[in-house]
Amino acid sequence: MDMETNQRTIEELNRELSAIINSSSDGLFVCRADGMVIRVNPASERMHHIRAEEVLGRNIFALVEEGFIDRSAALETIRSGKQVSVLQNHRGRKLMSTGTPVFDEQGVLVLAVVTVRDVTEIDQLQRSIEEEETRSSQFREQMLAMQQLELESREIVARSPLMVQVLQQAVRVGNADSTVLILGESGVGKGLVADLIHSHSKRAQGPMIRINCGAIPDTLIESELFGYEKGAFTGAQKAKPGYFELADGGTLFLDEMAELPAAAQVKLLRFLEDGRIARLGSTTETIVNVRVLAATHRNLEQMVASEQFRLDLFYRLNVIPLTVPPLRERQDCLLPLLRHYIEHFSQRNGVNRRLGRAAVDALLVYDYPGNVRELMNLCERLVVMSETEVIDQADLPTTVRQEVEPHCNKERLWQQGQTLSEIVANVERRVLGDMCSYYSNQSEIASLLGVNQSTIARKLKKYDLL
Repeated sequence: MDMETNQRTIEELNRELSAIINSSSDGLFVCRADGMVIRVNPASERMHHIRAEEVLGRNIFALVEEGFIDRSAALETIRSGKQVSVLQNHRGRKLMSTGTPVFDEQGVLVLAVVTVRDVTEIDQLQRSIEEEETRSSQFREQMLAMQQLELESREIVARSPLMVQVLQQAVRVGNADSTVLILGESGVGKGLVADLIHSHSKRAQGPMIRINCGAIPDTLIESELFGYEKGAFTGAQKAKPGYFELADGGTLFLDEMAELPAAAQVKLLRFLEDGRIARLGSTTETIVNVRVLAATHRNLEQMVASEQFRLDLFYRLNVIPLTVPPLRERQDCLLPLLRHYIEHFSQRNGVNRRLGRAAVDALLVYDYPGNVRELMNLCERLVVMSETEVIDQADLPTTVRQEVEPHCNKERLWQQGQTLSEIVANVERRVLGDMCSYYSNQSEIASLLGVNQSTIARKLKKYDLL
């Protein structure tokens, strides 16, 4: 290769090198070991708001002393002989300068090469992420506080042995981490049992996510449970986490889970087997730490027999079954529940309402096909619609009044040969004895009958009812 060709090759290499340096979006600032500035690319000019001719050939030490540059990575690299990173604030922008020393074959420092990057947008993005995480954390804490407040405010009324046993079982299984299948008719309080299990578990400080599988269309249930990625289907403009991801570290309560379509049943089974989920449109799986509580009013065994529900999923869900008894099998709970909800809705509506004797008798023989949910709605209706303090039998809905007729006591209140005073005493004894079985203290009975407490005490003693 002759000298002319060699010269041309060097020039071409220099042009290529200059083109690369000048087209870089990162700033480039080069100094000799003595501090002389020998190269400044256009990106560095833009970031520092300088012109190359203002600094080329000048000494970096002098530029810093004059305040032309507030802090120099090149200067600190020359002094230390090590790579140095410097964060600079320049006219409202944040610049990250990294100085790298260049040594010759003898290990002598010859150059300090500084790359400059504008990290303002990155810093702002980081702040936005931190603020979003803070808001998410605050929202999570508020959600947990609201859940705890709701649990504490929901009084559990259980007097019958069957219901007491169910609640005791719920508290015991709370300490485990097994899947629980809660069975029972609509309105018996399966959700309340699920809340009790969660509140007595090691996940009590985590989220309790509730989802009614029957209230979500089949076409959406899978994406709601497991989430989806951007573009997974028409209208999916951005990714969205599902309920399983939201419940991570806590409990997911699947109410009416017999309504799950076949595709969602398969994915739920997979999760119960290995704890993994995959969003719609994603090829990767995520491990989430979620306990599943499921509830249904339907007969799953019959659904399995008719191939409406997967047998393997049934076995996975039916690890610990709990059956909540219907209200008609919890007679001891009826009167306490009626009193509780009449008082609850009275306080909420700012009125004073109580049940009269005839109304209580009718409500105690009613069958409550809608269970506790129907009882609650009935109590709210009676409190709101009643115009007097005492709710009488006439205030009850027709469906309730119709059931009381077959239960009416047809026994005569008098016998042949009794005097009027004996008849009155007999009725009085029966009324007081009956009221003592429903009301806990004499003052309450006296208030209902419109007499003094001392009168009630005297008559109870007279009829040997104390």
